[in-house]
Amino acid sequence: MTEFLEIDGGTLAYDLTGTAGPLVVLAHGMGDSREAYRFLAPMLVEAGYRVAAVDLRGCGESSVGWQAYTRTDIAGDLVALVRHLGGPAVLGGHSIAGGAVTIAAATAPELVIAAVELAPFTRKQSIGLGDLRSSAFRRGMLRLVGTTVLGSTKQWAKYLDVAYPGTKPADWDTRLQQVTAMLEQPGRMKVLQKMGNASPADAGEQLANVRCPVLVVQGSADPDWAAPLAEGEAVVAELPDGLGQLDVIDGAGHYPHVQYPAEVAASMLTFLDGVRA
Repeated sequence: MTEFLEIDGGTLAYDLTGTAGPLVVLAHGMGDSREAYRFLAPMLVEAGYRVAAVDLRGCGESSVGWQAYTRTDIAGDLVALVRHLGGPAVLGGHSIAGGAVTIAAATAPELVIAAVELAPFTRKQSIGLGDLRSSAFRRGMLRLVGTTVLGSTKQWAKYLDVAYPGTKPADWDTRLQQVTAMLEQPGRMKVLQKMGNASPADAGEQLANVRCPVLVVQGSADPDWAAPLAEGEAVVAELPDGLGQLDVIDGAGHYPHVQYPAEVAASMLTFLDGVRA
């Protein structure tokens, strides 16, 4: 059941499942909604966690019309939700929300037990000529540029086809229709465009200030980077020594938690067992 949290600037929609156990707050990437965790969240609840999946500002059932959509803004929303739910919590974030989780962990350490970053855009990006040798990277980048420049849901659907290489979820066609319908609602595509143009530099600047354990999960076939393994290693390297670890999901693209939820759940649960110990 959808619940709502009124904060300064708008309304956040979320759902909370599980009646007991440590709190986990999950935040999706741009152009998506909390339904991105429809497979992963039940696995975490079954393992004994209380899970809140939230729609980012401007996405899903959350309101539009916010002043800004940076990672710093999203981090503030996540901190507000954790406080509302009686944290502290484990924060999980995908893509742009991975960067937001970094900022939340660095700026509100009393509320963040651990962080899980799924295919995170946490560092300032630079594209070299060598990156363009990757055909998957070129195809994904062209679709992303087409989406953010043209505001095209068709280009976004084409990007998602590249971002989910190989195995597609069983409900792929239905979910694609849901995402397209959401983005066609007034203001929603503008939110995606603003998020797509928001620099991850604010998150990168906070990596060294994180004080909790961090799990970075990358898909080996993620087309958002020419070398996804190297990007994951770079994120871990910029964290304080000993706090970060990297797990790679073989064959996964930019949405490992949707393509391979059991593998991501196993990775998260092993990591969280260590944190609790």
